[in-house]
Formats: sequence, structure tokens, C-alpha cells
Amino acid sequence: MRALTCTAFAEPEALTVQTLPDPTPGPGQVVLDVRAAGVNYPDALMVMGQYQVKPPLPFTPGAEAAGVIAAVGEGVQGLQVGQRVVAFTGTGAFAERLLAPAHAVMPLPDGLDFDVAAGLPLAYGTSMHALSDRAGLKAGETLLVLGAAGGVGLAAVTIGKALGARVIAAASSEEKLAITREHGADETLNYAAEDLRARLKELTGGQGPDVIFDPVGGELAEPAFRSIGWGGRYLVVGFAGGEIPRLPLNLPLLKGASLVGVFWGEFARRDPRGNARNLRQLAAWVESGTVRPLVSERYPLERTPEALRALLERRVTGKVVVTP
Repeated sequence: MRALTCTAFAEPEALTVQTLPDPTPGPGQVVLDVRAAGVNYPDALMVMGQYQVKPPLPFTPGAEAAGVIAAVGEGVQGLQVGQRVVAFTGTGAFAERLLAPAHAVMPLPDGLDFDVAAGLPLAYGTSMHALSDRAGLKAGETLLVLGAAGGVGLAAVTIGKALGARVIAAASSEEKLAITREHGADETLNYAAEDLRARLKELTGGQGPDVIFDPVGGELAEPAFRSIGWGGRYLVVGFAGGEIPRLPLNLPLLKGASLVGVFWGEFARRDPRGNARNLRQLAAWVESGTVRPLVSERYPLERTPEALRALLERRVTGKVVVTP
């Protein structure tokens, strides 16, 4: 099989496509013919050696994929050859075939496209876990989403609407904000052109948002937290802005607010049933049209480094996928 290979921690452009032996499933494992693999910010960090997990070299990056089961190992139940599935494995997805533990594989509804399904586990799984499990977002509450046009941000916009929240989408350009409005944002905020705190005060009548979803970090974090409503929940999702912010601890005290960490990968490992429940709900929302994932671009395997570079430079809207 052809697989993108990382032989040293370096920039994405150092990745190469190599021919490797086809994987064989052991007990409790399945092999997928990969039809589409989601591209995520942690994939880029991992190949550069900057992620919290460093796989042993060499390895094939790619955390999530959708495809058709090609082989089933001993003891696997509920999965069979020819079945359409989605899998989250952490690595290995940027290849023609993917070896996955059966517990990390979920059957797909017939009407769900591979391209859309490939982007569900990490971006949409993270946003669902953050908003539902960690923030307890309620219908009628106000949700602020930073970096709202990116993969995780746009997922948060659509899931927030599905949960009944009033959604304020914040991004760095009018083009990006237009995409968030197409996906349900009630209000928008251009933090490259507007004062974030003043605009939030205007949009919330001085009350501030109940929940802030932050996959960006950097210089936006402190003014956003200073704007949070009483008893608000600030979701620490990631640091796509490149800088890990340092917040004065008097801010949570003054607002009676909570800083809430979101680590979806560890949640999925520790609570696979809870994660499966969330993914089933997401699949149902996608089938019904309640949630409409945006797949903005598709890359062949050889151009995966370009996709990773676009993510690092924050030029991506919605999700991009690799189609081996």
C-alpha cells in the first residue's frame, strides 16, 4: 500500500509517500480501505514533534479516516468485511489502508458520505464533547466561538445551534464570517477589525457570553475571558494562534467563572461509550441536516503536506480531507 511517512520530526514538506506492506489484522483489529482521511491541526504538530504525543519513528500520520472494512481479525464482533465505517486511531490514516482496533471503529449510516464522515471524529467529536459534556451548554444560552471558520470552530457553531444556543461567531475576516453565517451563526465579530470586548458588550447587552469556545489561544484569550458572563465556562480547546496564554487568576474569581480543559482524545480513550454516544448523535444530526459539515477541499495523498501547511497558516475553512 501507499502511505505518507514521517521519518524525522520536521516540517510537513519533509513527508514522503512510500510503499509499505499491507497491514494484517490481529485479534480485536480490523483493516480499512481508506476512502477519505480528515486533516487536523494536531497532525501537523505531531509530524513536527510539537504535539503532546510523539509516536516512534517512522510513522504514518493521520488521526481519522472513513472507508470500507477490508479484513477482520479474530474475536471482532459487530463489524464485517464490506461494511462502511469511520475510525479514530491517532495515527496511520494518511494511507491506502489503515489498521484499527475494533473499539475505535463505528459503522456509518448509508447516507453519510465518506468525505463528511472522515471529518467527524476529531473536530466534531471535540466540539460535541466540549459543549455538551464539559460546558453543559443549555438552550437559550449565548455561546462565543473564537476561530469560528476553522474545522473545530465551525463544528462548534453548528453544534451550538443544534443544542439551542445563541451563537456569536468570531473570526479574522469577513469572508470567514460569511461562512459561519451560512452555518447558523446568529451574530458575527471580526476581531481583526473590531474591538472584541466592546463588540461583545454590544451583542450581549453587557451580560457577556455564557460559554466561550477557544481553539485559538494567544492574544484573544484574556480579552475574551474578561468579557465572559457571570458563572460562565471558558473552554480551553487548543492553541492554533501559536501562543499559550497566561490568564490572571483573579479573572475567574471576579466572574465566578470556570476554566474548563477539553482533551477529546483522552476522553475517547477513557469513556469510549460516551464518545460513541456523541458520535451517534452527530451522525443523526448530519443525516437530518441539523448539522451540515463543510468539506472545503480534497487533496490526493501526495499533496497532504500542502494541506497540513494550510492548516498551520490558518488558511483553512471547515474541514479538508485526503483521499488516498
